[in-house]
Amino acid sequence: MGAEAKNLEAISKAIDQHNSSCPFPAAEVRMNPFEVERLGWEEIRGLPIVPDPELGTGRFRIVCSRDLDGAELEETEAIGTPVEVGAPSEVPVPVPVEPGRN
Repeated sequence: MGAEAKNLEAISKAIDQHNSSCPFPAAEVRMNPFEVERLGWEEIRGLPIVPDPELGTGRFRIVCSRDLDGAELEETEAIGTPVEVGAPSEVPVPVPVEPGRN
């Protein structure tokens, strides 16, 4: 078995292991940018391959979809003045009258 096939098998087993032990599915596979370029893969089993310079060559990481929830959301603190909301007043609502009817 070649190196590429061994990589695919190891990553595929890791995806299966993650998905069988976590209620959240795997979302992406991270690998060293050199490895991503060398393999030339864009995805594995439908999961995108994301270059991650923090990982050494020959290593990969399965990223859980739970870890990605809100990853691109920017949190800001809302600043404002509290507003009191009262019960709606009982104002009669005019009913349109058709021409020729009273």
